[in-house]
Amino acid sequence: MASRVVVAVGTKKGLFIFEGGPTARRLDLRGPFFAGFGVSAALIDRRQSTPRVVAAPNSTWFGTTIQVSKDLGRKFKPTKSAPAFTAEDGRKLANVWSLAAAGDRSAYYCGVEPAALFHSPDGGDAWEKVPGITDHAHARQWMPGNGGLCLHTILEHGGALHLGISTGGHYASRDGRQTFAPENTGVGVLFMPNRFPEFGQCVHKIAAHPDCPERLYMQNHGGAEDDSTLGVLRSDDGGRSWRSIARGLPSDFGFPIAVHPHQPDVVYVVPLETATRTCPAGRPSVWRSENAGDSWRRLSAGLPKKDAWFTVLRDALDLDDGSRPSLWFGTTTGQLWRGRDGGEDFECVANSLPPIHCVKAAVV
Repeated sequence: MASRVVVAVGTKKGLFIFEGGPTARRLDLRGPFFAGFGVSAALIDRRQSTPRVVAAPNSTWFGTTIQVSKDLGRKFKPTKSAPAFTAEDGRKLANVWSLAAAGDRSAYYCGVEPAALFHSPDGGDAWEKVPGITDHAHARQWMPGNGGLCLHTILEHGGALHLGISTGGHYASRDGRQTFAPENTGVGVLFMPNRFPEFGQCVHKIAAHPDCPERLYMQNHGGAEDDSTLGVLRSDDGGRSWRSIARGLPSDFGFPIAVHPHQPDVVYVVPLETATRTCPAGRPSVWRSENAGDSWRRLSAGLPKKDAWFTVLRDALDLDDGSRPSLWFGTTTGQLWRGRDGGEDFECVANSLPPIHCVKAAVV
């Protein structure tokens, strides 16, 4: 079977699946699945011979399920259970914010709100909390950000398990998820008297490339009015310390950050105005660095030239891994954009979806 690009788009009102040839101008659309349910987390899992699409629809009234499709999003089936806190814990699951593969078989991680991590060894049928972070001594001190108290980034990288929590900061486990330590040296907080605390940072997203085990990138809250730049950061020591790479950007505030699948020095961000959380001056663009953040270039060909006041959320930007990868992002105003050749030329794939929460793309 010829390769196909699959894009899973989680929205405020369900999940949509786009599929077509990697260079096709038009893609087939399926959905909405789980109509009326918010979908903040999805995953395209290619560890099996038949790729799977995994999603976590959530309803205030009906709760959360983990749904798996073994035919690229044509039919979904719920797993036997979903992550949940025990009655004795006292916390109640409000939403699933992240799904990630755990190892190389059928295990999964799930990051939830309030911030906690769950693990499934059997494809999502059974879930257990990861006590090293879920019951961490800091856990009851974390405070919710504007989007809630969410564990949104789960990243196995460089022999460690890295987590991003808003507002908890960056935590890493280097002993097989038995214990987790806050690693936030250089990661600032604008809204606290101590700008560089041990934990409590409003980390928005963390990304990395497997070919550079010691390097990670971070989009932090940012938005300083002085010359300090707290928002776009890089670590060269496996996440133990961080430094700013925001020089040259119109704003260091934003939500997503992503790395090119074939080029570890190529990284993408979407700068936003701090006060409005929208594109600076209403002129949307993606900014790309080809030297690990030492300099940046604005990418906007095909995007609106003015009066576009949308937001791109933390998990709403991704790159497929084709030979000439496309960059995909979704907006809070319901547009799905595709930037061919790593963002050189954008086109609107869909313009009337519900507000987009997450975008996952892969060539299968």
